[in-house]
Amino acid sequence: MQKGRCVKIDGFTSILVGVVCLLVGLLVGYILRKTIGERAIGSAEQTAKNLILDAEKKADTIRKEIALEAKEEAHRLRSDVDKEIKDRRAEMTRLERRVIQKEETLDRKIENIEKKEDSIVQKEHKLKSKEEELDGFIQKQIETLERISGMSSDEAKGLLLSNIEKEVRYEASIMIKDIEQKAKEEGDKKAKEIITTAIQRCAADHVAESTVSVVSLPNDEMKGRIIGREGRNIRTIETLTGIDLIIDDTPEAVILSGFDPVRREIARVALEKLIHDGRIHPARIEEMVEKAEKEVNQIIKEEGEQATFEVGIHNLHPELVKLLGRLKYRTSYGQNVLKHSVEVAHLAGLMASELGLDVKIAKRAGLLHDIGKAVDHEVEGTHVEIGMELLKRYKEPQAVIDGMASHHGDSDHKSMEAVLVTAADALSAARPGARRETLETYIKRLEKLEEIANTTEGVDKSYAIQAGREIRIMAKPEQISDEEIVFLAREISKKIEDELEYPGQIKVNVIRETRAIDYAK
Repeated sequence: MQKGRCVKIDGFTSILVGVVCLLVGLLVGYILRKTIGERAIGSAEQTAKNLILDAEKKADTIRKEIALEAKEEAHRLRSDVDKEIKDRRAEMTRLERRVIQKEETLDRKIENIEKKEDSIVQKEHKLKSKEEELDGFIQKQIETLERISGMSSDEAKGLLLSNIEKEVRYEASIMIKDIEQKAKEEGDKKAKEIITTAIQRCAADHVAESTVSVVSLPNDEMKGRIIGREGRNIRTIETLTGIDLIIDDTPEAVILSGFDPVRREIARVALEKLIHDGRIHPARIEEMVEKAEKEVNQIIKEEGEQATFEVGIHNLHPELVKLLGRLKYRTSYGQNVLKHSVEVAHLAGLMASELGLDVKIAKRAGLLHDIGKAVDHEVEGTHVEIGMELLKRYKEPQAVIDGMASHHGDSDHKSMEAVLVTAADALSAARPGARRETLETYIKRLEKLEEIANTTEGVDKSYAIQAGREIRIMAKPEQISDEEIVFLAREISKKIEDELEYPGQIKVNVIRETRAIDYAK
């Protein structure tokens, strides 16, 4: 029993000791925690106070620096403003001096002008008095003359002008008749000389190919029908087309002669239609010529499209395509311009491909480089200037325009493609047999001949025929009378003599025709 109780007491004691130890530990922990926390809090507060003090010091320093910089900036701005004000005052002073000087100069000029005006006024008064004296003297002379002659001054003036006009017209008529008589006497001789000269200067096959077309006839009786009664049919064809029809001893053939290949082609097509139809009279001729013009225009369009297809150029303006087709009937020194343009396009494209340049631009510029020649006989300027205007009008790329503009060296090359176009043009033109200088000179002379006539007042249209030995001119009947066509022919002859160089003689044939057309309904 005693032993058991001792064990119990020992167990209780152990628990009590444990509880006491726990309490002591908690108390010690609390005290340590409180002490350490107070120290940490004190240290944090001190750190915060130190940070605040440092911040206040820095802020004070920054504030002082900003104030100092502001004072310096204000001082600098004040100095700049003072300097600018000083400069402006100096400029104003200088301007004031200039204005004063100009005012003084102007005052002096005004004073001189006033003096000159006074002098002029005085001279005018003197002149006026002299004019009055002179008028009085002239009037007295006129009155004396009128009294002696028995006519007024207006009557005398009219009589004098009438006499002079009669004398001039009479002398002019005599001169014109003399010239016509001499021309008729020497006509055969001069014609032979001109033909001989033309044969010597141009190869026969080349001239025939370039200026002559031959139309085959089913029989020789057709020649008479083409000529018509008193030659009215052949005159109508020549008048409407501007082409000379040569009907000679050549069996079953009519020769069409003219330097303009488009007009010659229209005449050829119209004549073939008339021969096939069999009805040949002036009204039918007009109808067939009109149809032939439409057909040739269609051929021109197709040739232009074929050229663009052959070169591989697309999206070309329809008007440019038509102009390209017209080049089929245009030659330059004997070289067909359309074939030349296609050749230049191919050459430029090949060279551009080898050099790694823009092939499309090179081909396009090469194809269009001579486009101005399609209308150079209708528009003033060189074919380069006309071509530039056409390409700008139809919105071609600037690179194409530059390539066309520089192919004759008229302007600087602005791209490598432009250089290639120039080289290709030279290659195509320089190859053996490509060009003939003589034919080009001949064509230019005939075009100039027509231009001289067309620019004369009262001329409706004109055609150079007989290889340039004759120019046939249609006068405007509402402006030129039958009596005045003699003077019109003389005026054009004089212009040709002054402005054109040519071998032999040129016959100026002026025709005046009045037509009245109505319709029965």
